[in-house]
Parts: sequence; structure tokens; C-alpha cells
Amino acid sequence: MTKADPQTDLRSMTGFAAQTGAMDPFRWAWEVRSVNGKGLDLRLRVPDWIDGLEAALRPLVAARVQRGNVTVGLRVNREDAVAKLAVNAIQMKAVVHALLEIEAEAMDQGLSLAPSRASDIAAMRGIMEQSAAQDDPAPLRAAVLADVPALLDAFDAMRLAEGAALRDVLRNQLDQIEALTAEAATVAEARKADVAEALKRNLARVLDNTDGADPDRVAQELALLAVKADVTEEIDRLTAHVTAARDLIAQGRAIGRKLDFLMQEFNREANTLCSKAQNAELTRIGLALKVLIDQMREQVQNVE
Repeated sequence: MTKADPQTDLRSMTGFAAQTGAMDPFRWAWEVRSVNGKGLDLRLRVPDWIDGLEAALRPLVAARVQRGNVTVGLRVNREDAVAKLAVNAIQMKAVVHALLEIEAEAMDQGLSLAPSRASDIAAMRGIMEQSAAQDDPAPLRAAVLADVPALLDAFDAMRLAEGAALRDVLRNQLDQIEALTAEAATVAEARKADVAEALKRNLARVLDNTDGADPDRVAQELALLAVKADVTEEIDRLTAHVTAARDLIAQGRAIGRKLDFLMQEFNREANTLCSKAQNAELTRIGLALKVLIDQMREQVQNVE
């Protein structure tokens, strides 16, 4: 197997990659996976509280993938949510004002109260408020996006490896189609004498049993039958399709749609070959071609 060339080799639409990262106090895990699809269906599952992340991520993925159902997910965890204490100024003023009123009333009644301490006031309900730290998401967004190129490189590497295996399978199947087509050409050439003899017998039978038949019309009908029995055109087209498919595979990159269309043409010629066969051996070859073409088309469905 030759070394994969990211610029020209086939890519499978099936792939997977994962990547982890950290920036205190955050830990995150990326995951990207894809399966085949008719077009590009990109689904992003990322935290919506990281502003601008999805908008920045979408073009990065779309630039690397042309076809397939692609899902990109990101999980972010905060390991130590640092809490902050803040003074509730309104509540504190209300408490201090109440303490002053209490001390003034006590003095009027001749009572002496112990001085209030700040810790006593802070311990009162509602004075101190605890809140989770609020972080600017911009540094986190930049950090998680910095992991994306490596994530997509790993994803692309897997798709290229799968594509290289697909390329070898497709080339092998094309070799088999070419061999069967050549075998069909040999059988078709060998049966020409039999077809001609059969037409002569049919012509004699028609002329012997038909009074007043127009010889020219009879000849035209027999010529039409001869054309319908001729599979040369189908064999030539199958040969041309093999060449076209090999050229596409050598071209590489996103050729899945073109290959899929070409497989329809392969199938059409194999069907016509079977319908025209009128020969057990040629019918066998035609059916073998149909089976092989169906198998190849299943593989083509995975090509980007």
C-alpha cells in the first residue's frame, strides 16, 4: 500500500478522533466522529456559555470535510470553583443603623453595652454574600480552539487511512470487472457464427411459411434482431467506464458523487448485457458483473 497523500488520496466519510486539554481551573475533551451522507451535515455540540465558540468552530471543520454526517462535541468541566465573598452594603447599613438605635436606647435606660466588633456584624445574616467566580470566556475559547487543528489532523488521518483501504478494494474490483468484460467480449465474438446461423434459419423458416411476405421487410426485422443481439456496444462502454473509474480514483480527493454516478452507468450496461445475452455463458458473465458492481457501489458509498 502506498503512502497516503492528503492532497490527492481518497478519504472515507467514516472517521473518529478525540483530544483533551486543560487550562486551570478548566479541563475539556473534544470528540469528532462522522459517517457517510449525501452532503455535509455538520452538528456542533459545544457549551453555549462560551461566547463565539460555535461560530469560530464551524468554518474550521467545514474547511476540512466536504461530505458526510459529522458531529463535533466538547465537554468542559471546572475542577475548583473558587468562591468570592462580598459585602452586602445595603444590608450592612441597615444593621449598623439598627445597632446605633439599640445602643442609644440602652444609654437612655442607663445600660452599658459591650462595643460591637466587625466580626460580629459580618457574622450576621445577609451581610456577607458568597458568589462563584465569574470568568471571562475569551481566554478559554482561545484555548479550546487552539486544540482544533490537531483534533482535525487526527480525524483526517483516520479518514485517509480508511480511504487508502477503500482505494485498494475499488481497484481490485475494477480489475475483476475488466476481466469479466474481456471474458464477455471473447464469448460474444465466439457466438457470432451461431447468431448468424440462427438468423439464417429464422429467415428461411419465415420465407417458407409466409405467402407474399415482403422480403425487404423481413430482412429489416432480422437486421433489427441482429442489432439487438449485438453486445459490442455494451462491452465497449463497460471498458470505457473501467478507465474512467481508474482515472477518478487516481485523481482522488472528493470524488464520491462522481463514482456513484459512474456505478449507475456500470449497472445499466450490465443489465443490458444480460438482456441481450441469449447465451448461457454470456448470461453467467453478466450476472457476475451485476453482483460485483453492486458490491463496488456499496464501497463507493463510503467515499467522500
